[in-house]
Amino acid sequence: MHWLVYHIASGHAFFSGVLLVALAVWASLSKRRFLRRLTGVAFLVGVIAIVLSSTALPSWLYAVAGVATLAWIASAFKRLADWRRPAANATLVALMLAEGVEFTHHQTPSPRPASSRSMAVIGDSVTAGMGGDDRSLTWPTLLGREHGLEIQDLSHVGETTASALKRAKAHTITAPLVVVEIGGNDILGTTDAADFAASLDALLTHLSKPGRQIMMFELPLIPLSHAYGRAQRTLAAKHGVLLIPKRVFLSIIAGSDSTLDSIHLTQEGH
Repeated sequence: MHWLVYHIASGHAFFSGVLLVALAVWASLSKRRFLRRLTGVAFLVGVIAIVLSSTALPSWLYAVAGVATLAWIASAFKRLADWRRPAANATLVALMLAEGVEFTHHQTPSPRPASSRSMAVIGDSVTAGMGGDDRSLTWPTLLGREHGLEIQDLSHVGETTASALKRAKAHTITAPLVVVEIGGNDILGTTDAADFAASLDALLTHLSKPGRQIMMFELPLIPLSHAYGRAQRTLAAKHGVLLIPKRVFLSIIAGSDSTLDSIHLTQEGH
């Protein structure tokens, strides 16, 4: 995987973009001409990086940062020059707040000790394999063998959040830990963000039981697909789900020998 694609899809581009916008704001206050010339370029590249990262920050935070940034841009006009420094400071504070909030979503959670050595897995073909002639030992199988776990693997080729819900309802799940790797087919298919959110909410509601922990892989997002990521984060918080940062998922498929087609895992990828 090209480093730039990884940088964008992992969400790291958000931090780079915020840094560039902050640099632009700082440079705009300088009296040195060469620094002020950096303002436009740094701001443009920074905004592009933030947008492409599809970072699912709360809407209110984007609104606060947007208003502060617009005030800073408006202060470039002479009649509003007195507002330049206050607007710049407000923008920098908003940017730091955004980085702080996003940073919390890049920390990998750890599950509590479970009541038994069993685990259920809900997933699509990234977990289930390609089917047909694919004879790979999948990662749930390998995980079970390596750690002596009883694995209930409910992953299936082509699975979406809606079909995963039907499959989960058709089976009795007793494991104290459930790992969810689902949603890629929704995002790359025809499921809109509202339907994705509704199906995921129903799935997590069905899986949530007293004493059970649920871990879910956050999905690397294509540009301008914030709504899917926001649904995952909002519903993870609602249901007490441990959300594994998208950079973890992406680091698995980023290896040159890890996938068959940039998505589906080879044996080495599993």
